[in-house]
Amino acid sequence: MGGLWSRITASGRMLLASAVLTLLAVLLFAINAVRPLVPWSLLWLPSVAGSVLLVVNFWRTARVERLPDPTRRFWRHLVAAALLVALGSLAQAYDIVTAADPAGLHVGAGQMFFDGLAIVLIIYALLRLPFGKQSRGELFRIMLDAGTVMLACAVFAWHFSTRYALDGGDEKIIYISLALTSLALVAVFAVAKVLLTRPAGFLDRGALQRIGVAVLIGAVGPTLRPLIEPLDARLFPDMVSMPLIFFFASWAAERQRAADYSPRRGVREPRRRSFSFLPYVAIAAVDGLLLSVALPDHAADRRVIVISAVALTVLVVVRQITAFLDNGRLLKRLDHGATHDALTQLPNRALFHERLDKALTAPGERPVAVALIDLDDFKEVNDTLGHEIGDLLLIAVAQRLDACIRAEDTVARLGGDEFVVVLDGADPAAADLAAERMIEALRPPVLAGGHELPIRASIGIADGHSGDDASMLLRRADIAMYAAKGIPGTASLHFTPDMARAGTDHAHLGAELREAIDDGQLYLLYQPIVALPDRRVLGAEALVRWAHPTHGTMPPRTFLPVAERTGLIVPLSRWVLRAAVRQLADWTATHGADAPAVLNINVSPRDLREPEFAAEVAALLDEYGIEPHRITLELTESMPGDPGESATTLTALRSLGVRVSLDDFGTGHSTLTMLHDCPIDQLKLDGSVTRAERAPMAATVLRLADSLGLQTIAEGVETPDQAELLHELGYRTAQGFLFARPLSPAEFGELLTSAAAA
Repeated sequence: MGGLWSRITASGRMLLASAVLTLLAVLLFAINAVRPLVPWSLLWLPSVAGSVLLVVNFWRTARVERLPDPTRRFWRHLVAAALLVALGSLAQAYDIVTAADPAGLHVGAGQMFFDGLAIVLIIYALLRLPFGKQSRGELFRIMLDAGTVMLACAVFAWHFSTRYALDGGDEKIIYISLALTSLALVAVFAVAKVLLTRPAGFLDRGALQRIGVAVLIGAVGPTLRPLIEPLDARLFPDMVSMPLIFFFASWAAERQRAADYSPRRGVREPRRRSFSFLPYVAIAAVDGLLLSVALPDHAADRRVIVISAVALTVLVVVRQITAFLDNGRLLKRLDHGATHDALTQLPNRALFHERLDKALTAPGERPVAVALIDLDDFKEVNDTLGHEIGDLLLIAVAQRLDACIRAEDTVARLGGDEFVVVLDGADPAAADLAAERMIEALRPPVLAGGHELPIRASIGIADGHSGDDASMLLRRADIAMYAAKGIPGTASLHFTPDMARAGTDHAHLGAELREAIDDGQLYLLYQPIVALPDRRVLGAEALVRWAHPTHGTMPPRTFLPVAERTGLIVPLSRWVLRAAVRQLADWTATHGADAPAVLNINVSPRDLREPEFAAEVAALLDEYGIEPHRITLELTESMPGDPGESATTLTALRSLGVRVSLDDFGTGHSTLTMLHDCPIDQLKLDGSVTRAERAPMAATVLRLADSLGLQTIAEGVETPDQAELLHELGYRTAQGFLFARPLSPAEFGELLTSAAAA
């Protein structure tokens, strides 16, 4: 109790005044309950004065500019509600003080009008708060829990108030009591729903709880009139309950004004409990009421049944809460897995974007910087020492970066050897200090598997502020990071406009690639996949090109590495996938059975690490009516990536019926490992292996593929002799300039028409 009073006295003067009025109301009520010494009109003064204080307190909260707009709107509504309650309190006090006979519930028309409007306005304000999306099942459970709380309050209202009003015989009082009670119960339902759902960050949790207490007191308080009236007909529970309501509501306004809406910088919001105690408190209250009514009964049988029913309810509730707690722990583990990188345990790309967006959408003007860190020559570590050593290096770098940043910052792994840091509240000088700490942390070599590995990293920093676009900041950091690669050793650079004007380097390509995806600068060509030896068209491979407004047509090798490093490979792959599937649907509609039986589409290992990739592919195929077996997704063997991270997605794709191909086979350093670890259906032998002088190697690969049950396609076939030799070795499918160069969709359609005519 002392701690509560100390918190109140440490708060604003208006809350302290409300607390004093509440204590004064309790004191005057207690005195007159024992012996009427204080004039009865004075017992209503704390209620009237408290309502005035409440209006002013709500108005102060509604005018705090740093609060989000939905929050300020909510408190503006409560200002009007508080004014109505003040008028209702004044009307009630006047009605009772001037009444010749104060006996009964004594609800006047003025009080009913003002209080009824106030309750409706409070319900409206609560339901207008923005909420996150809930599924139908979640909404149904919330409604059940809120209904449980409302029903419990209805039981108390019936037991302590409504049944007395019905017995009184005064129809006016009956209707007024029922109307106000019904409105109060609806208000309880609305508050319970809001407490259970929780607005999406727009209302302080403590303020919301105190508003809930105030509404609950308002709903239950008047029901105590039949218990108090026998002491003295001039005693009304509103004399105490109303100042108490105003105190809790003022406390809520005080909490709201003190709420901090700046981002929880680098600190993830605490996970909410997977269930609420609120409905169980309501059940316990009704059980307590049931026991209080049944125990004085002289029928032993009834007492035993009631006690047993209550005990059974307790056991079921304890069992359910235990299950909820177990489910909560499981959900916490699943949530961590969905938002954190499995290897380094750092936040992943999704959580990084969530925290960056939160920093950029915070109220007020505040600096926000993004630092992108790329490990140079990491691929060489993987290729020469193996993935296990590379993983140990990534883990060590992640630990060092996490240890050297501030508590309000967030370091995340974007994928591969790329890390990113959200520097919330950091101006350029603070970002420089953070970069210096990172450089110093990465200076000592990493000891991994008996190897001493020096670390060289390039750090690009983009300086911004709240309101900036997240993707723009990340692009600028990427441009600065590429510029930093030109400096020997580990170095950092801030983005400057001059860097973006360097139109021929990779950094500028990365900045332009996003515009190319959005502005229709990309297009697809299709190279036939044919049968040997008759050159019958079996399928096609979709090949992306960039019609650059300055540099002309650009092949994939000039911009795909940039897309991989910047993360643009994901939207690029989505564009290619949709355009290719749409084209296959058009060919099928036009050429029927003569359309390509299979379409090969290139994807990136990063696509396969996206949790929803398989579901997106399935939805796309369903949208265009393409059978899954007609799509083969090509994964380039030479691209960096951990097959283990992609195996789940690959398995899901194959279970749909989509085929998976390993492209450029024979050009990487871990070919046999890829064959073992990746669930695939097809090998595409690189053109460097299908040359005549390497025929023994091509024959060996064919035997290996046959033993694994894999289809093979020989790429890079340019001469008739080469095609004849591959056919003699056993290859039945090929692709290359001998058969056709990459064709536009119209040219490919003409090829299909001529083949059908022949």
